[in-house]
Amino acid sequence: MMKGLIGKKIGMTQIFDESGLAVPITLIEAGPCYVTQVRQPARDGYNAVQLGFEEVKPKRLTGGQLGHLKTSELPPLRFLREFRVKDTGVNEGDKLEVGEVFSVGERVDIVGTSKGKGFQGAVKRHGFRGGPRTHGQSDRQRATGSIGATTTPGRVFKGKRMPGHMGFERVTVQNLRVEYLDPDRNLIGVRGAVPGPKGGVVIIKEARKR
Repeated sequence: MMKGLIGKKIGMTQIFDESGLAVPITLIEAGPCYVTQVRQPARDGYNAVQLGFEEVKPKRLTGGQLGHLKTSELPPLRFLREFRVKDTGVNEGDKLEVGEVFSVGERVDIVGTSKGKGFQGAVKRHGFRGGPRTHGQSDRQRATGSIGATTTPGRVFKGKRMPGHMGFERVTVQNLRVEYLDPDRNLIGVRGAVPGPKGGVVIIKEARKR
């Protein structure tokens, strides 16, 4: 059975273990997902499974998207994501639910898109210290400082950490423990924080590093 689902972040809460300790968890509505395509080495050059998540009205999708799903007689699905696997173990049209794929105590990796922060300065974006707060200076508290040499090479190096757009990037959080499962409501709770805002789409995969 392939270990992977697409889900939607609900938010954070806490549960209590057997000894009464509070465990912070992030709740995710995971699945049900449908197998929309199975990629095989003979045809595609690699093993992978494409999953679809969240049924929508047909008018929300393009003709090409609807045609792709129609080949497996699937409903219109808003999100499609591909999972690289060693052995597929599923067929096109199969329905995957959280209670069948994951169990409490397992370790998972979660991929999401971090919250966008807009244009930010170097202190917030990169953790720079800023300039001195005394000795006569009046406007350098949160400045970047020198960004290059005046002589050779006489230019700013590529990749220099400077102010710019922050957040809204693909982020993977590894080795989160599954603490809670509610198959009836398609809920999974993992210990710790998950990237992105409430309502953000995330990918839940089997942990690569254990």
